[in-house]
Amino acid sequence: MLNRFYQSRLSKQIVPNKVLVIYGPRRVGKTTLVENFLKSYSGNFFKSSGEDAKLREVLESSDFAKIIPFFSDYDLVFIDEAQKINNVGQGLKILVDQIPNIRIIATGSSSFALSSQVGEPLVGRQKILKLYPLSIMELRKEYGTGSVEQNLENWLIFGSYPEVVTQRSFKGKIDYLETIRDSYLYKDILELENVRNSRKIYNLLRLIAFQIGNEVSYQELGTQLSMSKNTVIRYLDLLEKSFVLINVGGFSRNLRKEISKTSRYYFYDNGVRNSIIGNFNQLDGRNDIGQLWENFLFIERMKKREYLKMYGNYYFWRTYDKKEIDLIEERGGKLFAYEFKWGKKAVKAPEGWLETYKNSSYKVINQENYLSFVS
Repeated sequence: MLNRFYQSRLSKQIVPNKVLVIYGPRRVGKTTLVENFLKSYSGNFFKSSGEDAKLREVLESSDFAKIIPFFSDYDLVFIDEAQKINNVGQGLKILVDQIPNIRIIATGSSSFALSSQVGEPLVGRQKILKLYPLSIMELRKEYGTGSVEQNLENWLIFGSYPEVVTQRSFKGKIDYLETIRDSYLYKDILELENVRNSRKIYNLLRLIAFQIGNEVSYQELGTQLSMSKNTVIRYLDLLEKSFVLINVGGFSRNLRKEISKTSRYYFYDNGVRNSIIGNFNQLDGRNDIGQLWENFLFIERMKKREYLKMYGNYYFWRTYDKKEIDLIEERGGKLFAYEFKWGKKAVKAPEGWLETYKNSSYKVINQENYLSFVS
């Protein structure tokens, strides 16, 4: 059993008459996280899933006479896959408003389904946590710095889904990632958004996988896939909300030549990205190491920001004359610029960046210093 960042912190997140909502991709361990917490929980708790017909009937009714007696014997309620319950937010609102000191945990793998249902009813009544595939922070604590460094190639190729990390063989890792790709990756989109053509989504993801670190053209993607630009945008939005892709916008403040109206996309996990393109070759046999490195650093930095509550905004920076920086973080009124390089060669800040943004810094992240950047 791998310890997660929130494992020892979960009890402090569960507050009486509040709903703790845990979002994250499928198969990253949301259910396991809560079930491990419940093993040492001393009170009376109710545990079920949004797939349970009786639970759906009760909560979807919004009927005080049904909901309150059903849950009144418990001081904690855990609902897994809560997005499968229609208007679940209204049912949970009745619980937190009508049963004194009740604690509620709801998990979901689809932010667009669950957040839309709990958002308005639970204003002021919810707390949100996001759980990702295992982070370098967690792996370093579990296995030690030496093991993390030694297995860097594995993180870049196979990613860090919990069941991938614990697989002993490369074949086991590949088989599991292909299961995620074929059985889980589009499940929420297909089920909840009535999207019927999974092949089109798969082909879209393949195109995105080859464009890591580059701006994407929605029009060009639509042309290649025989889809409208608006359909491409809709699919990409759904892939974001189901924790497959992350959208990053361009940074622009002072220069007319800065590009700001385009997007870059990263995958939540390198292993999923590699399963999409069917390439699990070792690094010495690949021509996309720069993309693997950039995706890895971006997502690991995102995990660190989320877990350590490093609040701020993030962007990429690029000018029309092709000067660029991979990641700009805006935190505490300052700008922090990071360039990702697999090699160890020193790289200077692009001309114009430090001169234009005087209250900023610039740092190259490579194999020698990445650990402090991501953990």
